[in-house]
Amino acid sequence: MKKIISLLTKIFPRQILIKFSYLFSIFIRPFYWGNNVECPVCGKHFRKFLPYGYGNAMDNRLCPNCLSLERHRLLWLYLKEKTRFFTDNLKVLHFAPEQPFLKKFKSLKNLDYTTADLDSPIADLHLDVTNINLPDNTYDVVICNHVLEHVDNVDKAFSEIKRILKPGGWAILMVPINPNVDTFEDPSITDPKERQRLFGQYDHVRQFGRDYADVLKNAGFEVDADRLFFELTENQRQRMRLARPGEELVYRVIKPENLKIFLRFSDSNKTQGVFL
Repeated sequence: MKKIISLLTKIFPRQILIKFSYLFSIFIRPFYWGNNVECPVCGKHFRKFLPYGYGNAMDNRLCPNCLSLERHRLLWLYLKEKTRFFTDNLKVLHFAPEQPFLKKFKSLKNLDYTTADLDSPIADLHLDVTNINLPDNTYDVVICNHVLEHVDNVDKAFSEIKRILKPGGWAILMVPINPNVDTFEDPSITDPKERQRLFGQYDHVRQFGRDYADVLKNAGFEVDADRLFFELTENQRQRMRLARPGEELVYRVIKPENLKIFLRFSDSNKTQGVFL
């Protein structure tokens, strides 16, 4: 199974994998019946999870029913245990919507829920996260997971996400993290094999590291690096397969309510302004 999934992820583009992954999972589920692992997103249990990985599938990662990975299962628990996402009336924009969440979030009557992506066939809007053609101060919540490592101008992406959030609004910005290094990038590296070696995947343009919270703070956010993973027992972590090394924290950022607003006005031949 590892070899099959590694081959499929290497051959087919993301759009095709998204479109046919559920069909594939229907046929494979009977081979994984059991009760050793449990997915908190869909509530199903299995002998083990499917292997998963781009070009190098690792064992026991992907839920055969809802296709959740470790980060999805941890985020689901975080949203349920640490936020009011499932109860408050919220306007939500979800970039690169993950399949385990899509139908569940759309069915929540408390959410005004919209999905966005550059080219995903399951997204409502086709948007570039570095140039979001939506009004300022619109959303209570933005979800943008495992996207920023693909974006050339990450500072622009941070700025755009902050712009469309309402003051006091929050975003989930999870990324793959190497806990042994500080965040680094090199735009001159374009070879897929070299990107794989340095950034962890052939289509990543940077490696986020142990300083990720500081990266978010420098972008103007208030940062909450939640430690729910460490509050759970080892048995719970193993049964739900909740996180890979370096991804144990859930990063939620908040747009400060007291952001300064610069108002421009014209006085004769001079353009002036004031901070409020």
